[in-house]
Amino acid sequence: MQKTPLTHPITSPITRRALTWSLGLLGLVAASSTFVHAQSFPSKPIRIVIGFPAGGPLDQHARLLTDKLQAALGQPIIIDYKAGAGGTVGAQEVMRAPADGYTLLLANTGTMVINPALYQKLPYQTLRDFTPVARTAMQPLALLVNPNVPAKTLPEFVAYVKSKPGQINYGSAGNGGISHLVPEMFKNRTDLFMVHIPYRGSAPAFTDLMAGQVQFMAESIPQAANYHKQGKVRALAVTSKERNSALPDIPTVMETGIKDFEVVGFYGFLAPVSTPKDVVSKLSDAFRQVLTMPDIRQRMITQGADPAFLPSEDFSKFLAAEMPRWADAVRHSGAKLD
Repeated sequence: MQKTPLTHPITSPITRRALTWSLGLLGLVAASSTFVHAQSFPSKPIRIVIGFPAGGPLDQHARLLTDKLQAALGQPIIIDYKAGAGGTVGAQEVMRAPADGYTLLLANTGTMVINPALYQKLPYQTLRDFTPVARTAMQPLALLVNPNVPAKTLPEFVAYVKSKPGQINYGSAGNGGISHLVPEMFKNRTDLFMVHIPYRGSAPAFTDLMAGQVQFMAESIPQAANYHKQGKVRALAVTSKERNSALPDIPTVMETGIKDFEVVGFYGFLAPVSTPKDVVSKLSDAFRQVLTMPDIRQRMITQGADPAFLPSEDFSKFLAAEMPRWADAVRHSGAKLD
């Protein structure tokens, strides 16, 4: 008796149709699940991780946005401090979190674009391990001198330093930070020889600047403007493209004749890599809404930062462009951390 040959399941027309139908159904289910997730997001509190202690500039920035952000998203916002290693501890916390949009990192220039060049064994890569959500602010710095320095303008200061090579000191909040690297960029552009004196934070550096132990410093606008108005330091220029409203009479570095010298820090929010695009889009749009509010913009300017929203894709391009620039500054400075 002749046996009917068995047909391989994969080659059977009926089985192929069934398989195709099943795969299509699975695709629809997956797409439907993603859509439902995006539609229901957020359905619980969102945690914002800050890699620095409470009370600092990033904390102030987060608290400025929190109330309006909660209203835009319809969920509470929880701020969680994971301080350590220049923001690295906080970045690791978010890198390892579920990629569901409920854990965000509020980061700055140091954490995202300086640390990759500064730390020899950094446990994360900015563009590999994170999904940029929104850039929210840019923060220019002021170039300051002790009031006893006989220079009223930036060109006069350049001439003064060149007349005393190696005799002028500048202070910073620590090796490899933005207050260290901006003066290094300035030195390279003007061919100056100044000696770097690192401190443990900006407060002791400011104390010595006012006392004349160091003669020069680059610092964020709020503190710089406050001490300048009190006559304790003298602001010579700001590093942004345009003048800052907190120091309206102080020119930009470019106005003093140093072309294309625009150096500003940034604040921005990032999520773990592979966070769904629809979730990222919803978060990004919430930040956009908040940053268009006049009261938020004015309060941010008062804090010394310029509202500067970028959506996810543009923020990603911005980070990619900034990283080699700051890596070059780190290389010239010689700063390295383990």
